[in-house]
Amino acid sequence: MIFWENDMLQDLNFKAKQEVSDAEKLAWLRLARTDTVGPVTFRKLIESFGSALAALEALPELSKRGGRKKPLTPPPAHIVEREFRALQKMGGQIVTLACSDYPPLLAACEDAPPVLSVLGDPALMQKPCTALVGARNASINGRKLAEKLARDLGAAGQVIVSGLARGIDTAAHKGALENGTIAVVAGGIDVIYPEENAGLYEQIREKGCIVAESPLGQKPFAQSFPRRNRIVSGLSAATVIIEATMRSGSLITARLAGEQGREVLAVPGSPFDPRAAGPNALIRDGAVLIRGADDVLEALRSLSGHMLREPTAAPAFFTQEPVFTGEEAPANLHDTVVSHLSFTPITVDELLRACHVTIPVLQTILLELELAGRIKRLPGNRVSLLEE
Repeated sequence: MIFWENDMLQDLNFKAKQEVSDAEKLAWLRLARTDTVGPVTFRKLIESFGSALAALEALPELSKRGGRKKPLTPPPAHIVEREFRALQKMGGQIVTLACSDYPPLLAACEDAPPVLSVLGDPALMQKPCTALVGARNASINGRKLAEKLARDLGAAGQVIVSGLARGIDTAAHKGALENGTIAVVAGGIDVIYPEENAGLYEQIREKGCIVAESPLGQKPFAQSFPRRNRIVSGLSAATVIIEATMRSGSLITARLAGEQGREVLAVPGSPFDPRAAGPNALIRDGAVLIRGADDVLEALRSLSGHMLREPTAAPAFFTQEPVFTGEEAPANLHDTVVSHLSFTPITVDELLRACHVTIPVLQTILLELELAGRIKRLPGNRVSLLEE
């Protein structure tokens, strides 16, 4: 697992610290809103072409070479600018991976959102963060514990991150309001879900920070919740689970936290309560047992100074100079690569050995195939066919 000492966060150089113009933000937003351009491919495009504007110009030809019948085209500039101006009118802002106020821990994740919509105080994303999530149908005791834990951790300097859902998430945000809380929403930043949290949403907007990856006006759908969860865990050095069934979305957050190299902590419960099954299973599998804020703080302190690898260097694509131009691949190789894939992800290294091509050629093929809507790139340098 990878951890960082809290007071070192500002020193990490995951990206070039720079100011980004509105024109550049609009180009990033337009590329991020393009169909089939996921976070991993977004980075590959910027690495390949040096800027979002150059990548946008290359999309139609790249997708055509990947086998797309109709060339991929980004959304019209005026549509994206309308979203950009509407967010500004709300008092919000667009934060890109190239911006100095993009959260450093999230930037370290391979599938970090290239563009975030932010309402409230973005400075909270730069502070030490702990995620606190759990069951929507939480018990009274579970909600009381979540609120107290959030309040105590906030008083100790932790910003509490959660998903603004019913139950544990709601209690966590309420407990953390006075000291700082970040709500990551699954839909557009202007869509309040659930509606019963409208009052809490306004309080967080005033005193904390609201973050979204989805476009304005986008209502949450099934796949948007796991995408939201990876941001919750990605913002945080540790994720605490309070009450969760074995099929809970909170366990997805715990899994994502582990994959991101972050600590997973859980509050145990009675074996007779289905809502305790998730945390109990996590503890059995190695999660840190939590009784209160002191246990969380002790776990965080034990991580200080124990980085298992050096912080990643600043990605070269933020220099705005192309660092990988790729080699144009023969058309028949696209089908050869696809023939080795299935709906179960494999690593690019495995694919490379099977296809007997050079790394630049394979990377170009994968880029073109994803833009054509035939495959998907996943964290951990993995790839699979795209389910229809």
